[in-house]
Amino acid sequence: MKKLSSLALIAWFLLLAACSPGGDEQASTAETATSAEDGDADAQEDEDQAPAVPVEVAYPNRGDVYATYSGTAPIEALAEATVIARVGGEIRSLIAEEGDVVDEGQELARLDGDRLALELNESRARVEKLKRDYQRNLDLKEKGLISDGDFDQLKFEMEALEASYNLARLELDYTQIRAPIAGVISERLVRLGNTVATGDPMFRVTSFDPLVAYLYVPEREYRRIQPGKPVGIQIDALGETPIAASVTRVSPVVDPETGTFKITVEISGEGQRIKPGMFARLGVVYDTREDVLRIPRSALMDNDDETYVFVVEDGVAQRKTVETGYSDRGMVEIVSGIADGEQVVTVGQVGLKEDTKVEIINQATEDAQQVSNDARID
Repeated sequence: MKKLSSLALIAWFLLLAACSPGGDEQASTAETATSAEDGDADAQEDEDQAPAVPVEVAYPNRGDVYATYSGTAPIEALAEATVIARVGGEIRSLIAEEGDVVDEGQELARLDGDRLALELNESRARVEKLKRDYQRNLDLKEKGLISDGDFDQLKFEMEALEASYNLARLELDYTQIRAPIAGVISERLVRLGNTVATGDPMFRVTSFDPLVAYLYVPEREYRRIQPGKPVGIQIDALGETPIAASVTRVSPVVDPETGTFKITVEISGEGQRIKPGMFARLGVVYDTREDVLRIPRSALMDNDDETYVFVVEDGVAQRKTVETGYSDRGMVEIVSGIADGEQVVTVGQVGLKEDTKVEIINQATEDAQQVSNDARID
């Protein structure tokens, strides 16, 4: 009887264990695990069935890159002169007009010189008379018939008259207005028939060769920029073709107020195509690296601590960290991270993730993606 009671008690405990919450939890855990596996499988299936992201790609190419300092400056004339009247008078003739090319010393206009011509003739007559008196007194001096003091006085008077004659001749010559430098008449400031006074401006003459641009560069660039460095000049008014020039002078001092130093860039051999006053963009080339691997700048992505690109391998995007060098004309030097022949995503990489399927929508070939060098500045 006691043995039956013990067996019944054991059975009751086993029944309680089977009906306890622990058993339900184990069953629930098993069901959850099965559901998670099914969810992962569904997610993988959705990912496999997701449409490919459309992208454009480009192949890296090799070429030269230039390290440049860029700035803007107006074009100026190295030599420019304002022609003034050295004597007063009425303008009798205008020989040159705006736009005329003139040589140094070429006549531009002529003033009324009648009064000055008469004064010159009077001065010449006085000099001739005094020369005859001087010669006669010289004979008398040799014979001892005139004192040394009287003879010296006559000599001084003759020298003074000769100086007055030369001055009258010079003033008459000043009635012919001449160009002080070779160049182009950039402005005519008077009209025919005007009466001008001494010192009045009449013309402005501008030399077009050479032209200059003055660029003010931060002092941190001082060691990089020296005379002779090539410069590329872009003038919007003349189109996209760059103009080759060079650094002619570098100021030996730094302006303490602005922290900049001045460099002078000369432009020669352009005729009158470039006009003083035009706005120019200048790029001073201070270093060149030849035959380096380059990609379009649009391919680069940045975060806080690295620069990276996406490349396409077997139809999926792969993220690669790159080290960059110089950036030049839309292309960036790649020091490390990718190699020749890899397809680099240039459009569509924003939001792209590792191992995402992609579809290339442009025809990228190595020949088609070669970016030709802009006009080189040797």
